[in-house]
Amino acid sequence: MSAIRGLRWWIIVLVCLGTILNYLARNSLGVLAPELKTALNLSTQQYSYVVGAFQIGYTIMQPVCGIVVDLIGLRIGFALFAALWSATGVLHGFASGWLSLGAMRGMLGLFEAAAIPSGMKAVAEWFPDREKSVAVGYFNAGTSLGALLAPPLVIFLSLRFGWQSAFMFTGAVGFIWAALWFVLYRPPVSHPRISRHELELIQQGQTHSPPASQRPVRDVLGSRRFWAIALPRFFAEPAWQTFSFWIPLYLATERHMQLKDIAIFAWLPFLAADLGGILGGYLSPFMMKYFRLPLVWSRVAGVVLGAVMMIGPACIGLVASPYEAIALFCIGGFAHQMISALVNTLSADVFDPDEVATASGFAGMAAWIGGLGFSLMVGALADKVGYGPLFACLGAFDLIGATLLIILIRGQTRDERSEGVQGQPRTSHT
Repeated sequence: MSAIRGLRWWIIVLVCLGTILNYLARNSLGVLAPELKTALNLSTQQYSYVVGAFQIGYTIMQPVCGIVVDLIGLRIGFALFAALWSATGVLHGFASGWLSLGAMRGMLGLFEAAAIPSGMKAVAEWFPDREKSVAVGYFNAGTSLGALLAPPLVIFLSLRFGWQSAFMFTGAVGFIWAALWFVLYRPPVSHPRISRHELELIQQGQTHSPPASQRPVRDVLGSRRFWAIALPRFFAEPAWQTFSFWIPLYLATERHMQLKDIAIFAWLPFLAADLGGILGGYLSPFMMKYFRLPLVWSRVAGVVLGAVMMIGPACIGLVASPYEAIALFCIGGFAHQMISALVNTLSADVFDPDEVATASGFAGMAAWIGGLGFSLMVGALADKVGYGPLFACLGAFDLIGATLLIILIRGQTRDERSEGVQGQPRTSHT
């Protein structure tokens, strides 16, 4: 077979497509929330339990999925989990109340948890260090593209064919992607369509530590570099969970928008999130080139910038117009995805390819514990104190996360750790 030029970028397109379908199925619930509250007679707190069921499943399984994908390989592992989340998404159409809907959401969370660890493993395998943040920016754009497509598509299907059809369609399309991934994906060293030049570019551009198979999971969890990633993700995730599961309900209850109006405007924060994720990927190389920042600290600088921007959505309760609120959500979406892309990239910077999925999975578990706790807080307090004070917390969370990242990431690049162990001078750009 002839080689495909720039094959690694086609691989990231395939990863991005899978992430789009993952988040399309995931965000269907949030879009349908105003209708489901009536159709299934849900209270706001019961809805938060349904959201929480997904978050619990996702939280438990992220590290498990990461370990499974590391053990059985990315090709089989990602395809298997995609087929399972697709089947579960289709079953949502048979829900008859909050208990059955919650049970299905919990199952969906169990299987969809594979997406981010798998995507990070693909980046770690296929990209030299200097390109990883750009690659993560593009694959991470799939999270917000899926969320962006959900409001118009899901509301169209719901109004035309009923809410059950929206769940079934957004679940079923994942089967197609699972088959494509299994047929098309191979790691770089065994892919029949990669050129020798591209393979050398990838291999020579990656900094390697001793084989991860010699380091058990407890060593990953006990490392400072793991907590440098996990804690910022813990504080950042409540914002994305809020955008994914609560914006349509907030617009309907607090801003009194109709379902058709929500379809018109609710996708805009996710468009902004796409731009933030992609810009975050390019921001790191820009800072390395023009400000001479080392690789890891170029990521950290972008995270700090995003954390400052999160002050915008923290002020949503202070504005009178629903359109001003949507504009502030857009700032938040942009800022969060910039933070998310860069923090996720750090896992590929400080961990080796054969342990990235494990580290990313456990960091994701920490993130979703934060998201779960905040969603339950919203469910318990939104009808009592309103959404404004709760949104105000989001800005403070990211500033705390950025501070912890600065403190914990010092000395955690591969070369700095190698220097500490071997007493050898650093030789890499990191």
